[in-house]
Amino acid sequence: MARILAEPRAMQPTTASALNRLARETSPYLQQHAANPVDWYPWGEEAMQRAQRENKPILLSIGYSACHWCHVMAHESFEDPATAALMNELFVSIKVDREERPDLDRIYQLAHQMLARRAGGWPLTMFLTPDDQRPFFGGTYFPSEPRHGMPAFKDLLQRVDRYYREHGDEVRKQNDALAEAFVTFYPPAPEPTLQLSAAPLKQARTLLEDEFDSRFGGFGSAPKFPHATGIERLLRHWHSTGGDREPDLKALYMATLTLKHMGEGGIYDQVGGGFSRYSVDQYWMIPHFEKMLYDNGPLLALYAHTASATADGFFAGIAAGIASWVLREMQAPHGGYYSSLDADSEGHEGRFYVWDKQEIQGLLERGEYRIVERRFGLDEAPNFEGHWHLHARESLEKVASREKLEVAEIEAILQGAMKKLRRARDARVRPGRDEKILASWNGLMIQGMAVAARTLKRTDLEDSASRALEFIRSSLWKDGRLLATFKDGRAHLRAYLDDYVFVADAILELLQYRWSNADLKFATGLLDAVLEHFADSERGGFFFTADDHENLMHRSKTFSDESLPNGNAVAARVFSRAGHLLGETRYLQAAERTLQAGWAAMERHPQGHAAFLNALEEYLDPVQVLILRGAPSDVRRWRDELAAVYAPRRLVFPIPDDAADLPPALADKKAAHETVAYVCRGTTCSAPITSLSELQQQLGRTP
Repeated sequence: MARILAEPRAMQPTTASALNRLARETSPYLQQHAANPVDWYPWGEEAMQRAQRENKPILLSIGYSACHWCHVMAHESFEDPATAALMNELFVSIKVDREERPDLDRIYQLAHQMLARRAGGWPLTMFLTPDDQRPFFGGTYFPSEPRHGMPAFKDLLQRVDRYYREHGDEVRKQNDALAEAFVTFYPPAPEPTLQLSAAPLKQARTLLEDEFDSRFGGFGSAPKFPHATGIERLLRHWHSTGGDREPDLKALYMATLTLKHMGEGGIYDQVGGGFSRYSVDQYWMIPHFEKMLYDNGPLLALYAHTASATADGFFAGIAAGIASWVLREMQAPHGGYYSSLDADSEGHEGRFYVWDKQEIQGLLERGEYRIVERRFGLDEAPNFEGHWHLHARESLEKVASREKLEVAEIEAILQGAMKKLRRARDARVRPGRDEKILASWNGLMIQGMAVAARTLKRTDLEDSASRALEFIRSSLWKDGRLLATFKDGRAHLRAYLDDYVFVADAILELLQYRWSNADLKFATGLLDAVLEHFADSERGGFFFTADDHENLMHRSKTFSDESLPNGNAVAARVFSRAGHLLGETRYLQAAERTLQAGWAAMERHPQGHAAFLNALEEYLDPVQVLILRGAPSDVRRWRDELAAVYAPRRLVFPIPDDAADLPPALADKKAAHETVAYVCRGTTCSAPITSLSELQQQLGRTP
C-alpha cells in the first residue's frame, strides 16, 4: 500500500553563500528549498519585475512542508542541477507555501481545474505569463523521467517554453477567456424576495445517507477524508429531531459509526494520538501520514461533542488522545499551536509510525503483547511495506471475552502498552514539524480545546486554549487588523477571512468556559474588521481577502467546505451568535446576507456546504443564550452541569458577579445575592431563574 515512486535523497549540507532567496523567508516549506540550485524567488515584486523585464514565463510551484509528493518532486527535480539549469534559463521560478498564501493557492487551483479539466493538488505546478500572472498551462507532480503517462519534467519545461514563444497570440486569447471564466464563479446577487428555508437541511440528510459506507463509515470510497463538518451535520440533525415521535436514529448511527471506525483505524495514531490527513483505503487503515492542525481542531470538538451526546467513553477517550498529542507535541512555549507534522521521516513516508512485530514483543510483557496482538492484528500479514501500522482488528469486547477480563481491564492494559510503545517511538528520528503559527488554524484548535475543556472538565485544556489566544492577540493583532502567520519572532502577511472568523468563533467557545471582557472585545474587533474590509456590498457575503490586499488576478469568494470549514459559513454562524449575545443588529444582518449569498450554492449541492447548513439551522431556529451570573465557583458549577448535555444550539456564558464594564445587552442581566440564569431566545429573555434544577427543567422542555 506504499505510494513512494522515488527514493528521496538526503539533503546535502550547503554553505550560506549557496543559499537562494528563500533562506530569508519564515515558511519552513520555502526554507526547505533554500539550498536548491534553482534560482527561486518568493512571490513578490522582485520576481514579477524580472519576469517582465526578461519576458520569461513564471514557473509557479505551490506546496507545503508536510506534503509527501512535494518532497518527492523536490528531490527528483529541484535538487537536480540539470533540471535547475533549465528552470533558471527558461523561467522565473517562484515557490509558494499554500498555507501562508491560501489566496494564491485558491486562484491557481481553480485555474488548474479549468485548464486541465480535473482537480489539482500539491505540488501544484503552474506556468504564468510574465505581465499579468495569468496561467496558460499547469499540472501537479511531474516525474523526473516519463512515467504513468506523464512527461519528464525537463522535457515539459522545454515544451512549455517553446509553446509560449511560438504561440503567444493563442496564449493571450486563452488567458482572456480564463479571466472571463473566473467572473462566472461569483454567483449573482440574491433576489430581494428570497426566503431562507430548511429545504437544504433535509436534502443534505438524504444525500449524506446515499453516500454513506454502511460497513466502515465515512462517505464514498477510498481515499476517505475525515470531514468533520459533514459528520457534525448528522449529529446536529439527529439532535434536532429529538422531540419528534421518531427521532432520526439513523443520522446518529451514521455519525457514530464513522467516528468509531476512524478512532479505531490507522488514520488515528493509536500510540500517540491525533489524526492523519486521510486514509488511502476504505477501511481507515493506512493513512497519508501527515498530521495537520486544521484536521485535529474540528475533530477534537466533534469527538468531545459526541461524547456528551452519547455518554460513550470511547469518544471521550479519542478526544483526550487528540488533546494530549497537541499539548505534548504541537503547542509552542509562547502558546501558539504549530501547523503540522510531516508524512516522511528518514526519507520514507510513515517510517516513524510503523512497527516490526519483534520490536513490539521486546517492549511488552507477554500478557500485554497477547492483548495488543489480538487488538491490532499483529498475527496477520503486515499491512504497510512489510511492517505493521496499528489499527483495531478485534473489538475490545471480543478481546475481553477471550482473555476472560472486563473491558475496563483490557483498556487499562492497552493504555499501559501504548505508553511503552510511545516512549520507544520517541527515540526514533521524528518527522519534521512545521513550526509556523497560522491564525486560522490556531482558531480551529482553540475552539476544539475550549469544547473539550467543557465536556471533559479539563482545566488544562482551557489553559492551553487561553495561552494560544493570548499569543494571537499579542503577536498577530496590530492596530485593529490581524496578521496571518508567525515564525521566528516575525509576524507578517495580511490575514484572510478565515483567520478573522475562525478566531472570533473560537473566542465565543472559550467564553463559555470562562468569561473575559478583553476576549469579548477582541472578538468584536475581529468582526468589525471583517465588516469593514471583507464584505461584498453588492452580492452579500465576504471575500477571502481584504479590500486593501495585494491586487491579484481574482478576488475569491467561496461557500463550499474544503479541507477547512468554509469561511463564509463560519462568518454567518459567528455573526449570528455574537448578534444574539450582544443584541447587535449589524451582526445579525451580516449573517442573514451571507446566508442569502450562499443560498444558491446550498440548494445545488447541500452536502458540500455542511458548515453553511449548520449556520442556516441557527438562523431558522435562533440559538438559546444562557447568561449565568453569580459567584465564580457557583457559575462554574452550573456551567459544568449544563455542559453534560449535548445542546448544539445553546450557548452558556458563566459571567461572575464582579464582572464590570459589560456591554449593555449583558449588563442588564444583573447579578443578585444568589446565582441566577437568564434564558434568551432571539430578542426575548426570561426572568431570572435562581434554581439550577428549575433551570434544567425549563431547558428540558425546549430543544
